[in-house]
Amino acid sequence: MSAPKLKLLSFTDNIKILHLTWVAFFITFFVWFNHAPLLVVIKESLGFTDQEIKTLLILNVALTIPARIIVGMLVDKYGPKILYTVLLIFGSIPCFMFAMADSFEEMAFARFLLGGIGAGFVIGIRLISEWFSAKQVGVAEGIYGGWGNFGSAAAALSLPTIALMFGGDDGWRYAVALTGAISLVYAFIFYKNVHDTPKGSTYFKPKKLGAMEVTSKGDMVFYIVMQLPMYLALALLAWKLSPAGVSLLNQVTVNVIYTSLTLLYIYNVHKIYQINKEHLKEPVPEIHRYKFKQVAVLNLAYLVTFGSELAVVSMLPLFFYNTFDISMIAAGMLASAFAFMNLISRPTGGLMSDRIGRKKSLTLFIGGLAVGYFLMSLIDSSWPLYGAVAIIMVCSFFVQAGEGAVFAVVPLVKRRLTGQVAGMAGAYGNVGAVVFLTVLSLVSPQTFFLVIACAAIVTLIAVQFMDEPKGAMAEVLPDGTVKMIEVE
Repeated sequence: MSAPKLKLLSFTDNIKILHLTWVAFFITFFVWFNHAPLLVVIKESLGFTDQEIKTLLILNVALTIPARIIVGMLVDKYGPKILYTVLLIFGSIPCFMFAMADSFEEMAFARFLLGGIGAGFVIGIRLISEWFSAKQVGVAEGIYGGWGNFGSAAAALSLPTIALMFGGDDGWRYAVALTGAISLVYAFIFYKNVHDTPKGSTYFKPKKLGAMEVTSKGDMVFYIVMQLPMYLALALLAWKLSPAGVSLLNQVTVNVIYTSLTLLYIYNVHKIYQINKEHLKEPVPEIHRYKFKQVAVLNLAYLVTFGSELAVVSMLPLFFYNTFDISMIAAGMLASAFAFMNLISRPTGGLMSDRIGRKKSLTLFIGGLAVGYFLMSLIDSSWPLYGAVAIIMVCSFFVQAGEGAVFAVVPLVKRRLTGQVAGMAGAYGNVGAVVFLTVLSLVSPQTFFLVIACAAIVTLIAVQFMDEPKGAMAEVLPDGTVKMIEVE
């Protein structure tokens, strides 16, 4: 399996789409994490407590789980051009709300809404898959994910300086508002320059909206079971906001949330049945089948890769500060090395997937991150600082290369369902972050790293049940004829 080289300095055809799309993703992450480097200033400016700041961090990821699922469905139905444009426009609104907020309640509501912009990642996955062949899609998705994901690091590096440039107590407000303005302006640039598919190509859409189509009754049961962890993660977030957690919500409100999540899950199960019952009355022809186990494995792989990355990035500065005799500024700079690896790690993961195979690359990277997190669990104050940083950077490489390898497979499951597959895998990444951060609140950092390593081993076993994409997948053209799309 050989992957032709991409001429990244060319701003034409599919390379133009790649650059415009990773910039859109970059901006969504730039906006999504615009608060993180300014939290100390915001806390002092508005007199927030430590618990209120922690609550803002929780709320920032709460909406992303359902948003990625919903956006995944919508992008398959309406196309990436419209969806990314709408998301960039509406994502700017809560950004401006956050910049103008004067109370904790106003800021908390804006932060909750801003979690929705984290769904932008899913849109680009579908768009890139339309413009690149199976032999290039891995590295293209890796570049999209890796370079776009750098938006969070760019926010950390630039926004404190921008806030100082504006100056005064409200400098942070102008810095945050500027990110919203960038999102708003880029929405129109994106819409004017992007098309859903190359000229002459067909954009395949799901037959019905509301749930993923599956191709066997057993897969439908599997799909229903795989929905449950996402609802449990949202319930866990509600518990964190309850009187047992940070006490933002009273117990009555939390109980209402629990009840609503239960009813939503029941409705979701009903919707899955309604979407699939007609075409499952008879066996689906072999040419149109796909195995849901492929989706399930990708979900678990992204849970342990991106989920662990989100959790580790949030705790590494404090880990360095508490473990070694260094300043908080130095700890933050050293910890940023984990995120910086995204620039090369994700594209490398996608490239390796294109060249050595999808299953083999996932096995390699998830095995590597399991070893990496095990070694991180051994780090203590007796270690030389350079040794700890080296281990963390190596582990980071495997984590983010694994993310690239996951999304090298996503577009090869079923073309018309790519957005939904990406949305579900992306949501599982956030589920992982919620679970791992909850573990961190209960145990030592060393045990936290060890738990992730154990989760990686379980995922490594699951990956062995994934089938290597081979041959071609079938999609039906509007005139009823079947088109075969190569997956290798």
